[in-house]
Amino acid sequence: MPKEGAPAHGNPAHLLPPSYRPLITSWLAEDTPSFDHGGFVVGAAPAEAHLFAKSKGIVAGVPFFDEVFRQLDCTVEWHVAEGDEVGKSGKQDCATVKGPVRNLLLGERVALNTLARCSGIATASADLLSLLRRAGYKGILAGTRKTTPGFRLVEKYGMLVGGCDPHRHDLSTMTMLKDNHIWACGGSITSAVHAAKAAGGFAIKVEVECQTEAEAEEAIQAGADVVMLDNFDGEGVKVAARSLKEKYGLGRVLIEVSGGLTEGNVESYVCDDVDIISSSSIHQGTRHVDFSLKVVPREKPTEVKKAEKANGEAGESSSV
Repeated sequence: MPKEGAPAHGNPAHLLPPSYRPLITSWLAEDTPSFDHGGFVVGAAPAEAHLFAKSKGIVAGVPFFDEVFRQLDCTVEWHVAEGDEVGKSGKQDCATVKGPVRNLLLGERVALNTLARCSGIATASADLLSLLRRAGYKGILAGTRKTTPGFRLVEKYGMLVGGCDPHRHDLSTMTMLKDNHIWACGGSITSAVHAAKAAGGFAIKVEVECQTEAEAEEAIQAGADVVMLDNFDGEGVKVAARSLKEKYGLGRVLIEVSGGLTEGNVESYVCDDVDIISSSSIHQGTRHVDFSLKVVPREKPTEVKKAEKANGEAGESSSV
């Protein structure tokens, strides 16, 4: 069954842009840039392979897995759904892939690597969200932009399947003014926010990374939509968030907390005045879910069987 927090309003695959298909084409090209020597060995006979989950986790990345094999003229039949927990009771058969045996092996590693990484992120996301819910947190758990170049779409997708907010996708999605931005324009949060608002207009939110409560106040007064309390300790967050909400009201600004948050310390930051907790721990350095793809052995050709039988009989007679 899907874990608590997974998307409930539609199929997350319907979020994907058409541009993900050429991305997968490039992955296949990278993996076989020249001759397919192994494919020459096995040929193009029809074959069947089974996808096994060998460790516990949440399945995420089904559309990427499917697209790899669609481009190789193979079909995939899933026995589990996106967002399902698998591997709880040991090795589990999750899908059947059919097609020319050479094509199954061409897509094997690309498909498995993508599925394992995406599923690992979904699993880490769901686990941290569950921990926060048990601690009484009612707000949003989000990822960060600390993603892998060229693989961001997959990683953000995994966060969504795990029930987390993917946060901003790129520099164009939202204006986040970090300490370097403020320092680079003379140290004035106010002038930086005004410039960002002028450039982005009403449609682009502005978030400001703040090291102190005073910086957060300046950002709010300048018109920031979100203030990030960065690298505060748990008690400092609670005091600052409460103070800001009392001064500026519940609907004026969103308060985000970030900076080194992990399963080991995030509970100390839980309070009703924090709207968003963001952490790169749900997608950086996460464990993969272990999947394997095993081709069903085909019956040996009759001439091979006869040769093996003859060799066996010859061996028996020579030992008498």
